[in-house]
Amino acid sequence: MRYGIVLFTSDRGITPAAAAKAAEGAGFDTFYVPEHTHIPVVRAAAHPRTGDASLPDDRYLRTLDPWVALATAAAVTERIGLSTAVALPAEHHPITLAKTIASLDHLSGGRVSLGVGFGWNTDELAHHGVPAGKRRTVLREHLDAMRAIWTEEEASFAGEFVNFGASWSWPKPVQKNIPVLLGAAGTEKSFTWLAKNADGWITTPTEDGLHTKIELLHRIWREHDRAGAPEIIALAGRHNAEQLAQWAEFGVTEVIFGTPDRTADEVHGYLTRLAAKLGLDADVS
Repeated sequence: MRYGIVLFTSDRGITPAAAAKAAEGAGFDTFYVPEHTHIPVVRAAAHPRTGDASLPDDRYLRTLDPWVALATAAAVTERIGLSTAVALPAEHHPITLAKTIASLDHLSGGRVSLGVGFGWNTDELAHHGVPAGKRRTVLREHLDAMRAIWTEEEASFAGEFVNFGASWSWPKPVQKNIPVLLGAAGTEKSFTWLAKNADGWITTPTEDGLHTKIELLHRIWREHDRAGAPEIIALAGRHNAEQLAQWAEFGVTEVIFGTPDRTADEVHGYLTRLAAKLGLDADVS
C-alpha cells in the first residue's frame, strides 16, 4: 500500500514546492492538490460536509491553480507522483488543459495522474457554462477529447459539448496513458461511470462502509470487462494503524493524509513524524 499527501493549497502557509519536497524527502509516494477556480458568493449548492451554503474552510476561497502548483513541485522533486484531489476538468477547455497536463507530464518525466470530480459546486460550474444535469457528460467528453490529443498524431473530437477538427498538439505525455482517478461518493452510479471512464477511485473525506463499497466497485469493474483492478485511494484523517491494516486487506492501494495549514517548519515536522509512524524510508541524501 502506498502513501500520499494532499496539500489544501492557499496563498498563505507552506508553498506547494516546499510541501512536495518535504513529502518526497520523508518517503511519501504521491503529492496531491485540489482545485476551485472561484467560489460564487451567492450559491444554491450545499457543501457536502456542512449541508448548506457555508464552507468548512476558507481555503476554498484561496486555492492556487493546481497545475501551476504542481509545476513548482515538479521543479524541486525527482520521484514523487503529482496529482489532484480533485481537479475539475469540466471547467476548462480540453484543448488547453490537455496541453497543460501533457507539458507537466513531459517536464516531470511521466509523474502525473489526474484526480477528477464531477463538482459539488454547481453554481461554480454554471459560471463556466456547465449545466448541473450534464456534469458527468461534460467531464466524460473533456476526458475523451484530452485522451485523443494525448495519443493521436492528428486528433479530432465530435461531441455534445466539445468539437474540434483534425489538429496537431505536442508535447505528448511521457506516459502512454495518464491515469484518471474519480473522486466521488461510492455509489453504483459513480462506479458505473468510473468503470467506463477512469482507472481508479478516490474516496470522499466522510466515506464509510469502505469494504462493501470496494466490493461493489470490483463487481462493476468486472461487469464492464476492465482488465486488472482499479486503483483505490482512501482519504485518511489521523494515523490509525488498525484502520490502515484493514484498508490494506480491503484492497486499498494508496492512503492520502492531509497536511495542516501551518508554516513550512511545522508541516515538515508533521510529515517527518507521520512518515516514522508509517515506516517510510526517508531520503537522507
